[in-house]
Amino acid sequence: AGGNGAESGEGGVTAYYNEIDPFAAQWLRELIREGHIAPGDVDERSIEDVRPDELAGYTQCHFFAGIGVWSLALRRAGWPDDRPVWTGSCPCQPFSAAGKGNGFDDERHLWPSFQWLIQQRRPPKVLGEQVAAKRTDPWFDLVQADLAQENYSAGMVVFPACGIGAPHQRQR
Repeated sequence: AGGNGAESGEGGVTAYYNEIDPFAAQWLRELIREGHIAPGDVDERSIEDVRPDELAGYTQCHFFAGIGVWSLALRRAGWPDDRPVWTGSCPCQPFSAAGKGNGFDDERHLWPSFQWLIQQRRPPKVLGEQVAAKRTDPWFDLVQADLAQENYSAGMVVFPACGIGAPHQRQR
């Protein structure tokens, strides 16, 4: 991803990580260096500034990458680093109780940017995560409709965070 602020990786780069928070981006770099997540490049730009051609050559693309949870979870599930997949956990604040409740009018509603990149690059698999609440139902409807329009099959599973070891029930 030359010229876009991403770091040039050494041989074996398979993943692209997009994360705007500098602290999380540095954490990603450290996790890559330590071998905990797929080797790759970290891009600190907004997803709104990422161009489809910049993603060519990456096997995995992780948007809203945080601290690499998708890459780690995929590895733990037996998904190899060289198996193509895109992941994204769009910001929940526009639709959750944690935000201002502006929904589709919130500037953090970034699904359209993610959807546009999916439309342009056509990854074989796309996985995502979002808070599950009545307020997010319209968002889920939009995501499913957009993916269906692009001939992707879409499904959702709601589970509590405590189901994977968290000390709270927060539905995801």
